[in-house]
Amino acid sequence: MRSRTLICATAVVLSIALFVAARLSAQDQSSGPARYRVINLGNPLGGSSSAGNAMNNLGWATGVANLPGDATQHAELWLRGLHLDLGTLGGPNSAVIFANHSASGQIVGIAETADMDPLGETWSCAGAFFPTITHHICLGFVWQNGVMTALPTLGGNNGVAASANNLGQVVGWAETAINDPTCVLPQVQQFEAVIWGPGKDQVQQLSPLGTDPDSAATAINDSGQVVGISGICQNAVGAYSATHAVLWDDGRPTDLGNIGGHGWNTPTFINKHRQIVGFANTSGDVVNGKLALKFHAFIWTKERGMRDLGTLPGDAISEALGINEVGQVVGVSYGPGFSNPRAFLWQNDVMTDLNSLVPAGSTLTLQVAGDINDRGEITGAAFDSSTKTNPAFLAIPRRDEDAPE
Repeated sequence: MRSRTLICATAVVLSIALFVAARLSAQDQSSGPARYRVINLGNPLGGSSSAGNAMNNLGWATGVANLPGDATQHAELWLRGLHLDLGTLGGPNSAVIFANHSASGQIVGIAETADMDPLGETWSCAGAFFPTITHHICLGFVWQNGVMTALPTLGGNNGVAASANNLGQVVGWAETAINDPTCVLPQVQQFEAVIWGPGKDQVQQLSPLGTDPDSAATAINDSGQVVGISGICQNAVGAYSATHAVLWDDGRPTDLGNIGGHGWNTPTFINKHRQIVGFANTSGDVVNGKLALKFHAFIWTKERGMRDLGTLPGDAISEALGINEVGQVVGVSYGPGFSNPRAFLWQNDVMTDLNSLVPAGSTLTLQVAGDINDRGEITGAAFDSSTKTNPAFLAIPRRDEDAPE
């Protein structure tokens, strides 16, 4: 534990020094996108895959890294030359899953415990974020100063921590003790959006929209505004669980609308200007009575509502995953059937393939841009043609004085 704490303390000191010394800033929005230099963050735990899903202003990239065999993964912190396995809560898997800009030293995510789920649920963790289904109980966690702490549920077995703000508030969703008839087996228990903190024992349940029975929170800004989804239980993952995209302001839910579809209406992040990004199904998403996967990236503002950002040329599906305070959006665009993923940067109403902004000859194809901080630094997941693996990456805007690469 002492060595782990020392590594963490070293990382904190180094990250603060990097923050103070940083000469990079987010691109002037009146100009085109920056050029980037790309750092291969590798696969530090021995598996063939890793991904950066969150990028804060301290320069911390966090996400997941697979262990050997790729059947399990752990939450991971990268800090320019350093990496740290955040461990689990006693079970096989953990992960940082959503964008998170907290610069308070807190990292939040999901982790399995040593206990098995008595109801045999797959829950949101294994259903969407872990490589295998283990039927271990999964809980939201807060990691700080080398210690991972589990967050309480609302009386049920499982929970998820999605994001945190600089005030120490964490949002996510947690099961109640209620057996919900809108659940589809093996899911049994109802779940609701939650704010934990900032006090140690503070837990606030956020009500779903209207008559919806279930909800989940995905992000919170420093004003305490929360975004997430509201709908039915189903499998506790997307689809009609995300019938409505929701903004909670002072605990009151507001429907953010849609871009024509009936499900998968999922906000992923909100900045301090109340700009919200995410993904949502487009029209024609109900086929033969079943909900298809037809989502596009969106941005929502109070002035213009929810706008479809489209896809990269030739693609069919896209997701916006992060936005910074100057309105730069990052995400992923796919071909038909989720083929050929490409990371994108959206600014000034233009979506650009991030691969067109990096030096020619790189062995990395940037597949997913998971998050962007206020200096324009982007983390995500790539494919390395030289090793045939999928490492996490960090893309850093090049300064004018940078030598050509």
